[in-house]
Amino acid sequence: MDRYYHTILADELMAHRQMAFVSGARQVGKTTLAKQISQYFQPTVYLNWDDIEHRQIILGKTAILVEQLGLNQLSTQIPLLILDEIHKYRHWKNFLKGLFDRFEGELAMLITGSARLDVFKTGGDSLMGRYFNYRLHPLSVAELTHSDWQINQLIQAPQTLALESYKRLYQFGGFPEPLLKAKPRFHQRWYRLRQQQLIREEIREVTRVQEIAQLEMLVVLLAQQAGQVTKYSTLAKQLRVSVDTVRRWLDVLESFYYCYRLRPWYQNMTTALRKEPKTYLWDWSSISDPGAKAENFIASHLLKAVHAWTDIGLGEFGLYYLRTKDQKEVDFLVTQNHQPWFLVEVKNSLSAGLNPNLAWFQGQTKAKHAFQVTMKADFVAADCFQYSSPIKVPALTFLSQLV
Repeated sequence: MDRYYHTILADELMAHRQMAFVSGARQVGKTTLAKQISQYFQPTVYLNWDDIEHRQIILGKTAILVEQLGLNQLSTQIPLLILDEIHKYRHWKNFLKGLFDRFEGELAMLITGSARLDVFKTGGDSLMGRYFNYRLHPLSVAELTHSDWQINQLIQAPQTLALESYKRLYQFGGFPEPLLKAKPRFHQRWYRLRQQQLIREEIREVTRVQEIAQLEMLVVLLAQQAGQVTKYSTLAKQLRVSVDTVRRWLDVLESFYYCYRLRPWYQNMTTALRKEPKTYLWDWSSISDPGAKAENFIASHLLKAVHAWTDIGLGEFGLYYLRTKDQKEVDFLVTQNHQPWFLVEVKNSLSAGLNPNLAWFQGQTKAKHAFQVTMKADFVAADCFQYSSPIKVPALTFLSQLV
């Protein structure tokens, strides 16, 4: 299966001098994406920091890489160097800077990692201007339906996804392996192994977090509280650590793509809003509560869209939630170039009436669209972004128009 970024990255690596940084959760498909891109280049060298032999090449003399990439030979082809998990190398930025400055214009470089590559800095940002950042997300409704993603437009034409495929995506999550196998026993084993590798291997190896047992308990609590307002003091009491420690651990989990936090939108509002973030998981399949899982499912689709639109240069997009102190609430607000664009309220039930808060918040924010997304409604082949007044839309229709 071709991932949504593969032709974009291939084109941009050929057209631009910048390196491509692709980060995303563990097992989200970064290596598969890199291999798809490699078919456009000749030769290609793939090096993974976790492989001892590959690590020896990275730490060895540059002449070996030069020979493997054919940079000492006359050629009409631009070679591609793929470096996976290189952020685990303490001096990785200086290593990349040296290669880039020496072979700029002669070598395409694709850097992938299971942590946010803009987080792991040593000193100043010595790579400023030398890379473009891309965030790879799990599979989504739109990616499963649109083989011809139109990258120059924000909203895609609605396309239906088979109901069985939609149910599998919701149940097993968007990570390729458990989704394609679609077997509950495999999914449970895969999930446990991924959690262990993430916390006991990657996080402990790259960060200074030593209280692994308490960090694992925080992971359990986040799955139970997904979509709720995050109260750092409550989590601190449950874990018997300081509030600052909870904040630091959440920063770590966020940087390794386990969870993400949405802040409240507060501009252009006449009523004071709650200030605490809400926390969601990258893998919604681990959430048991139906309401929280549905909300997290939609949140992850929206986050994927705002990241993709921003990463490929269509503007600056953001994802927020709205809640006043007197309990008026709408689940999500998407902004375009720092201005409210559309509101989203999530409902499981077909019989749920239109939430009056959509109209109220639309009046306050001046957002162009307001959608009540219904999880169990049948697909409708109509563009919901043609409507400016609050409207109920099927999740299958709405999500197919994103990324």
